[in-house]
Amino acid sequence: MHLVNWINFPTLGDERGSLIALEAEKHIPFAIKRVYYIFNTKAGVARGFHAHKALKQVAVCVSGKCKMLLDNGHEKVEVWLDSPNKGLVLEDLTWREMHDFSEDCVLLVLASEHYDELDYIRNYEEFLKQVKT
Repeated sequence: MHLVNWINFPTLGDERGSLIALEAEKHIPFAIKRVYYIFNTKAGVARGFHAHKALKQVAVCVSGKCKMLLDNGHEKVEVWLDSPNKGLVLEDLTWREMHDFSEDCVLLVLASEHYDELDYIRNYEEFLKQVKT
């Protein structure tokens, strides 16, 4: 499994503009149980700083851009989310941090499960222990 997995979404459109339709288990590799988006993030603010025990997500920057740090306990990679036709697959047990949000950034996240606080790992040292077991 690669730490960075992108999905390129098919873009439809004509002279009127563009459209992207995302379908669960077709464009998105799981059934979508939750959708949320982050916007209006203030300058200098970073978000995330957690991993999930058993949750998969796809993150799409539908407007603007932000940088995401991914960490699987063995490797760290930074990538830019800056395209509405490209999604970043976030696997379980992947630490994620979002930085450098542009003023117009809207980060859409599609999740495989409903919100469950017990699924979060919010302490980095605890995350490293989980990865080793």
